[in-house]
Amino acid sequence: MLQVAREQLAAGDDSLQLNAIARLAGVGVGTVYRHFPNRHALWEALSADRFQKLVEEAQAAADDEDALAGLHRLLRFTLVHALRDTGFAAVLESASDNEPQTSELKAELDRSVAHLLDRARRSGAIRRDVEADDVRRLLCGIEHAVRSGGNGPERTEVYLDILLEGLRPPR
Repeated sequence: MLQVAREQLAAGDDSLQLNAIARLAGVGVGTVYRHFPNRHALWEALSADRFQKLVEEAQAAADDEDALAGLHRLLRFTLVHALRDTGFAAVLESASDNEPQTSELKAELDRSVAHLLDRARRSGAIRRDVEADDVRRLLCGIEHAVRSGGNGPERTEVYLDILLEGLRPPR
């Protein structure tokens, strides 16, 4: 089922209709729905590897000698991947998860980002009232702005600079 879904995505069809996936995979619709009760659950399964890479990038950023540079690199990495993959973006911004693995990965991500933010706060690089969840939500807003603005990815760096400036302590 996942292979069929990946083939659909590779062919440019991101609708991921569960009934169509069942037909193309040669399984019953009930089988698909038992594994993936909704489209979001399928996106979670398809995004698991990408989410794991994001967690690894967040851990590396948290260990960066320059916390602000690590944060900027992590934000850019996340935004580029979210712009390339709408399903990954949907999983990243979702307030609830279908799969325990997704919740665990998000918790790992938040721990690494919280550590990174703590280091950046101690160095005076960012404001004290910003939490890991805030950064994820702001980044999802930027992803939406880039995607919906018709400007394309060339606006990515401009928006990231604005976000980083907004994370700095008030003057």
